[in-house]
Amino acid sequence: MKMFDAVVVGGGPSGLTAALYLARSDLKVALVEKLAHGGQVLMTHLIENYPGYPEGIEGWKLADIFSKHLTAYPNVEHFSGSVKSIEPHEGVHRVQLDEDTLHARAVIICSGAQYKRVGLPGEKQLLGKGVSYCALCDGNFFRGQDVAVIGGGNSALEESLYLARLVKKIYLIHRRDDFRAQRCYQDKCEVHPNIEILRSSVVDEIVGHDKVEAVMVRCVKTGAVRRIDVEGVFIFVGYEPQGGFFPAGIELDGKGFIVTDQECRTSIPGIYAAGDVRSKNVRQVATAVGDGALAASTVISYLETLGHH
Repeated sequence: MKMFDAVVVGGGPSGLTAALYLARSDLKVALVEKLAHGGQVLMTHLIENYPGYPEGIEGWKLADIFSKHLTAYPNVEHFSGSVKSIEPHEGVHRVQLDEDTLHARAVIICSGAQYKRVGLPGEKQLLGKGVSYCALCDGNFFRGQDVAVIGGGNSALEESLYLARLVKKIYLIHRRDDFRAQRCYQDKCEVHPNIEILRSSVVDEIVGHDKVEAVMVRCVKTGAVRRIDVEGVFIFVGYEPQGGFFPAGIELDGKGFIVTDQECRTSIPGIYAAGDVRSKNVRQVATAVGDGALAASTVISYLETLGHH
């Protein structure tokens, strides 16, 4: 039986930070990551808003630095693979992986979130080559250029207003006549000189070979299709937690994210959540790191009350 003080699920910024804080307290830690360490950070070409890097830093480099920080701690055991289930038991929880079964007194879920894909032709192939799901991360690359924004909720309109300060023109494409976003965002978008709103319209295809060249836009009322030349396509149709293995009975919000208190405790004793998988408003590398530190500190206090170390 593989017994640990804590299992950390996910090797993104929150998971790596949590593992680091736990390791520094001499705890025996299992860190589980199905892909490479870094999580969503690896998908971001350049991170320009992480403190300490005024010139910006490439996502993979930051992930490497985070990961390297852990190599000094032999009390962290790394497991590669997917988590199949987390079974809470009083005192000791069971984490089932593809090949291994881990037991621990505490579990921190740091599995992150992923942007919802629309599933458009060209969307996957041109990811990082003009297709983006984060204006804050990638907006700077499109200064003075024309871009399309797909979506009609708060995030689509908020991100459009942010992008409008950088780009030459935005085509805001929404499948309905009415937006779901708050009225204040609608009002600002409607009068903004850089934003052209295309209502009752859908994107049928993102066109391009090595980079985005255009979008094929169809009016849902008339069926008419037109090609609009753009250099970038920003997709904001929401995001979803990376889960499927959450323990039965854990409290989730309406979108499936894990509800926690201010100290990252979930509704199940001994199980914690940190980073993008947590129900909250801001999902950035800086907040993920903060969550990881907070969750680990809470776990350390919890283990002390159990009298184990």
